[in-house]
Amino acid sequence: MFTGLVETLAPVVRFEHRSPGARLVVDGRAIRQGVQIGSSVAVNGCCLTVVEMEDHLLHFDLGPETLKRTNLGRLKAGEAVNLERSLRLGDPVGGHLVTGHVDAVGEVVRRVNQQEWSTCWFSFPEQYQGHIVPKGCVAVDGVSLTVVDVEPGRFSVMLIPHTLAVTTLGRRREGDVVNLETDLLAKYVEQQLAQRLGGEQSSRQTPAQE
Repeated sequence: MFTGLVETLAPVVRFEHRSPGARLVVDGRAIRQGVQIGSSVAVNGCCLTVVEMEDHLLHFDLGPETLKRTNLGRLKAGEAVNLERSLRLGDPVGGHLVTGHVDAVGEVVRRVNQQEWSTCWFSFPEQYQGHIVPKGCVAVDGVSLTVVDVEPGRFSVMLIPHTLAVTTLGRRREGDVVNLETDLLAKYVEQQLAQRLGGEQSSRQTPAQE
């Protein structure tokens, strides 16, 4: 579990295709303390397991599902990624609860810069329309953000200067692909409502017993 508060912007050292997946190596010196083989680290919002360490270099294996559902398969050496160590019991939750299980990728469809601030619009798959609401939470590339406006198939956020300076979002341009994780609470509410409505519909359709 994570909070969506990125700890460091780190460079990709190597990206190697290893069928059926890939190996990602990043410079994790800024988060090296407390990280060991088996630790969970959010990389652009995707929860990955450290499988090997070379001093400050962290190695991660990416499976086919990760490559399919995230933007990690597009990475190249020299690009920067957001890193966050997993949340520990007792740690403050300054953002919101983020699982690190990316739902889908979206695209930067519009970016409006206003001096040191930016308003960004991101597209998202229509099946997640009910998960994204104004003033709700969303994680973009692992960054905890508050939704400003929502329209069919897209939503906007306001990015403050600090976020632009210390995360990948400051480097994103129109057409770039980002990882999206919708609010955990919204998922559970949707599931419970679907089960309740499904049960009520089923009971209405069941003939009464004589």
